[in-house]
Amino acid sequence: MQRRTLLKAAAGIGLLGPMALRAAPTPVGGFSPALSVDELPELKGKLRIYLGHGEGGLYEDVIDAIRDRNSDLDLRIRRAPSSALANTLIAEHKAGGVRADVFWSVDAGALAVVAARGISRELPESLRQQINPTFRYPRWAAISGRVRTLAYNPQKVTAQQLPKSIMDLADSDLKIGWAPAYGAFQSFVAAMHLLEGEAATREWLKAIKGRARGYAGELGVVLATARGEVDVGLSNHYYTLRLKQGKPDAAVELAFTHNDAGCLVNASGAAVFSENENALNFIRYLLTREVQSYLSREAFEIPLVQDVAGPEALPAMSEINPPRLDLGRLAELEPALALMRETGVL
Repeated sequence: MQRRTLLKAAAGIGLLGPMALRAAPTPVGGFSPALSVDELPELKGKLRIYLGHGEGGLYEDVIDAIRDRNSDLDLRIRRAPSSALANTLIAEHKAGGVRADVFWSVDAGALAVVAARGISRELPESLRQQINPTFRYPRWAAISGRVRTLAYNPQKVTAQQLPKSIMDLADSDLKIGWAPAYGAFQSFVAAMHLLEGEAATREWLKAIKGRARGYAGELGVVLATARGEVDVGLSNHYYTLRLKQGKPDAAVELAFTHNDAGCLVNASGAAVFSENENALNFIRYLLTREVQSYLSREAFEIPLVQDVAGPEALPAMSEINPPRLDLGRLAELEPALALMRETGVL
């Protein structure tokens, strides 16, 4: 969907004019119904956002739509990879003060690293109640979910030939594509380290490295899988779904491992660092029905609020059976990075 369409959506972000303020809905079972943008206050004055790269510009479209709706908002954006921005925030904090009002990251690992240092502000309960209870964290708001997958080329391998365990992939003879420098992949290895332990993760990395072909990002992994350069690629789910949206005949399909790091459900999210009222309200915009529906429909990400349908091409989480893992523990990234360096993966 082009940004023009997003702006024209019914009750959408870009419908200019007065915005009605309504009372907050009553939480049901501790989970508040999602709000509409029409229920939020206008954003006025300055707001500085640190935005993690990624998502093919779709996050930029959301920001542009919010800016168009709020004509008195002076919005400044700093763009870089999420991991780099996390390091910047930590350095700024040590130097005497964080410059960002909001950090919107494409990966929970970067947010967890910052939150673990107590840099971000604790979020109000009223905001946290809007988020799926499984994804609630004190110092950052989960915005949308993404699940790790095996993207495979059905012309080279069948679904039945794929391992049900990510650990068993190391014992296969499949040609594998991966993007070790990519933040989502590093969080995946961190999850494996937490779930399987150091020794098993080290041996897995060493075994896969001998048969893996590296790419700059996970879209590149999926494209390479569709071209037949590799049999299977390790990536987040939405890269395959986005490719299939534009090229329905692309030779790539999705498969899922079972209850392990190979089907981890990670999340994008946002954290607040200042007393600027716009910061919390910006996050509330990201959790509205309109933005969540857009991210589900166009980015194929998993909505984390009530009453917004997930991507049609993605199975229900109950079918995928992801592992139970506190995403806050992805702050423990350094041991995984150390193993990746030790094994020559990085």
